Amino acid sequence: MCGSETRFSYNYGMSQDIDAVLSDWPRQPDEVQTRVIAAGDGREVLQIRIDLGVLQLETSGRPDGVRPHGFATYFDYLKSLTGRRKKEFVMNASQCAEADREFVQFYHRRVGWLSQRRFEPAVADADHTLAFMDFVRDHSPAEEYTRAHEQYRGFVLFHRTQAAAAAAVERGKHEQAIDEIRAGLSQIRRLHDDEEESGNEIIQTLERMAQSLREQHGIDSTLREQLERAIAAEEYEAAARLRDALRQRE
Repeated sequence: MCGSETRFSYNYGMSQDIDAVLSDWPRQPDEVQTRVIAAGDGREVLQIRIDLGVLQLETSGRPDGVRPHGFATYFDYLKSLTGRRKKEFVMNASQCAEADREFVQFYHRRVGWLSQRRFEPAVADADHTLAFMDFVRDHSPAEEYTRAHEQYRGFVLFHRTQAAAAAAVERGKHEQAIDEIRAGLSQIRRLHDDEEESGNEIIQTLERMAQSLREQHGIDSTLREQLERAIAAEEYEAAARLRDALRQRE
């Protein structure tokens, strides 16, 4: 099991009061409050209002703006270590703590992007988290540490699927939105037993999203669904035509 020591540092004598910021942006309970503003140097930053203050996140790279060991993210740094080790790489306690720090940062920014309806960066941040979860699963020092992260995989997939479908809708690609939901559902269902699926709120929410898109836009079957049926029925000429139609659409 990974563990870490908490250290504290203090900075006295400098005026860093944020009372004005907090009073101009009062907290609304049970609401995700976010905004994108220009920082003093003109760069764009994402802010999230929380009960005890404001989180400020960078909009590209790692949310805290740090480049761990010169890499864009700590995940990138850990990946670089696996190529240097002759034996199988296993994360140590310090690396587990730093990985958890990065997971939390990307979670906050993903939620912020969803609140801002900026779906493409939300997808990108979800993809980072899912790839990092794969890395942790493969290089974890203990099953307990692995389970602590795997329990959230369905939730991250849910966010990614929502964002990818919404991004497709914004581009007017409603069939693609349905296909994104179907792909996400397929991955999420693999995480759950049949007994759990009927009561799984995430699955039910995504199914309702897909059904709503079908009804609103008169889509009985997407091209991809038609292709899957043609392949299953060994209708290869029809499958070839549908593949061409998919390539043209994309």
